[in-house]
Amino acid sequence: METSDAVAALAALAQDNRLGVYRLLVQAGPDGLSAGVIAEKLDLAPNTLTFHFDRLRAAGLVTVRRDGRSMIYAARFDTMNTLIAYLTANCCGGQPEQCVPVAACKPAAKRTKQPAS
Repeated sequence: METSDAVAALAALAQDNRLGVYRLLVQAGPDGLSAGVIAEKLDLAPNTLTFHFDRLRAAGLVTVRRDGRSMIYAARFDTMNTLIAYLTANCCGGQPEQCVPVAACKPAAKRTKQPAS
């Protein structure tokens, strides 16, 4: 990760509402959440939320896809893990094993419905 990319990601997260949105998306996993559900859970106006999504997307932290009339947003776990690795790459005086995060986030695979027997 380039320094400018890390700065962009950290700047995007350095605001209460955007950090709340991102944490909610991380909790939701790879399926993400619709903009309406996020607005409701965080009590944010849709136009305000659009501004925050734009900042998070520009920083490479979230993706968006259309599902019917809904816009579904999801965290980009690869970018999150790259940012964490960037922040910890030179820690602990050259002994990074001492300060590595407990585990990199690996979202669970999407569950598929099993056919009825």
